[in-house]
Amino acid sequence: MMETRKEIKRQGRRDLKRHYFIFVAACLIAAFLSAEFRGSLNFSRFQSPSGQETQESGGAGSGLERISWEDLLRIIMQDDLQTGEEIAMESQQAAVERAEEGDPIFGRTRGVLAGLVNGFTSGSVLVTAVAAAASLTGSESGGVAVLVVLFALGMGLFWFLFQNVFPVVIRRVFLEGMCYQRVTPQRFVFLLRVRRWLRASWIMLVRYVYYSLWCLTVVGAVVKRYSYYLVPYLVAENPGMTARQAITLSRTMMKGHKWQCFLFELSFLGWEALGVLTLGLLNIFYTNPYKVAAFTRYYAQLRAQTIAAGLPGTELLGDTYLYEPAPRALIEQRYGDVLEVMEHPSTEDELPGWRGFLARNFGVLLLRRPQDRELERRRADYVRIHSLIDDVLGQAYPVRLYPMGERERRMLVESLNYMRHYSVWSLIAIFLSLSVFGWLWEVGLHLLSYGELVNRGVLHGPWLPIYGTGAVLMLTVLNRFRYSPVLEFVTTVVLCGFLEYMTSLVMEWATGGVRWWDYSGYFLNLNGRICAEGLLVFGVGGLIIVYVAAPMIDTALSRLPERGVKTVCGVLFALFLCDAVYSQFVPNMGSGVTDLGTADVAEQIQTSAQRGGGS
Repeated sequence: MMETRKEIKRQGRRDLKRHYFIFVAACLIAAFLSAEFRGSLNFSRFQSPSGQETQESGGAGSGLERISWEDLLRIIMQDDLQTGEEIAMESQQAAVERAEEGDPIFGRTRGVLAGLVNGFTSGSVLVTAVAAAASLTGSESGGVAVLVVLFALGMGLFWFLFQNVFPVVIRRVFLEGMCYQRVTPQRFVFLLRVRRWLRASWIMLVRYVYYSLWCLTVVGAVVKRYSYYLVPYLVAENPGMTARQAITLSRTMMKGHKWQCFLFELSFLGWEALGVLTLGLLNIFYTNPYKVAAFTRYYAQLRAQTIAAGLPGTELLGDTYLYEPAPRALIEQRYGDVLEVMEHPSTEDELPGWRGFLARNFGVLLLRRPQDRELERRRADYVRIHSLIDDVLGQAYPVRLYPMGERERRMLVESLNYMRHYSVWSLIAIFLSLSVFGWLWEVGLHLLSYGELVNRGVLHGPWLPIYGTGAVLMLTVLNRFRYSPVLEFVTTVVLCGFLEYMTSLVMEWATGGVRWWDYSGYFLNLNGRICAEGLLVFGVGGLIIVYVAAPMIDTALSRLPERGVKTVCGVLFALFLCDAVYSQFVPNMGSGVTDLGTADVAEQIQTSAQRGGGS
């Protein structure tokens, strides 16, 4: 067995090397969820020289930095709602004062993120929740009781749906990594795609209950640990089996192998010891995924032996292509549409000259011809089944050959064909639509925040061009990043941050130092011109624009008479240009628009003009 064990570990190391990042990510998520490998995050809770546990990593207790358990106990014992509100206000004010004393970049005195950060770091969120519950029950003690019950139910549901079932999720990732070169993050939702997430959660719950009962006996705690050892692997292969079938089959497969499995675990003690010395860092980046990869190979070996011996329950192990590549003839039969699309891997190459250059690099078609619409349809087909190409090439698990049948990934963004090319008129319509939406957004936010209806923006019309400009730049400059939502999000944040910062700088310079917006005091702001809160909104909004809003607008325009679209867009854009020119001389200004009053702004602009004339 020693040679076999060495061979299994060698294969596990090979699998880990081939899928290092996805394997490490799977185990790290499990550690954060406390589903497995809980001790691997010890490095985030080391002791400071003063003996106080640091909470910079967001560990337990960071939300009670200013509210002590004595204060909470006083609230409960006194049954005094006013006391809780006073403590909440005091702790919140203390958080704001600490923020003001620190780096202005981390201001935390204004904005939604500031409120969240200050609330959690001061502990006032907890007291506010108690006060809200108390208003329903009539007493502080009753409010605390309600929160305790809700917290217990929430934690129980979280454990059942996530912590309890996540070992199955990561086993599926590791199983597919044995045979195939590519395992994507989409495989984390495998149980959802086969509609068996709740079934898998139930099986793991029954296993947990059985094992907990056996732990009441000394021998049972050890023996049944290995009897039920393979349940997560079995459910990962076939989540359609019942809890009894999974537990029985695990016991059958482990019969005569419990001591062997115990020795296999002991062989990792050296790595575990090194993990302790590195405060869990080695476990996170190597030992945990290495161990799971090795035991996945161990499961595959026991599975093969069980099938060869014809033991009861082997009919449940029917995911053949999880362990070997599918025959080419079967792939061609089930993936005919994918093969057809693969014959035209790039539609941009069919557009010659400067039209092809604009389409490939910026996703723009100056004039959309009838033949271009056929290219768009083929691009839509390519996007829809692009994730299945690796299946055909034998590099990823063939989802269409799974015995239970997976739902193919048909997200809204795919059905809308976000990889399309946009005509000039579509871009003008998108620019105007998003500019108007931005104006409505800003006016609405100001109305809700201050109760005032203010025409936001430097222009007089109902549009904020920074929103429309950002949308058009996302669709053109960032055209190459549309294939990856993650890259699209990151580049959108960078692009919009640069655009907003430079717009603020240029407008302030052009108007003699007038600040049209100021994020000073917002969490993570840069010179008051941009802040994390705004960039986060831009990033999320950018994804919605690129993958949903812009394709919807373009699709709607394609269904309208082309001449009418051009006429309406031309007239509206001409009005916008007139407003932009007029606003250069008579800008919209005043309370709620800039940080200064109307008279102050007018005076600064006049002074700036006089200086310019004098020079």
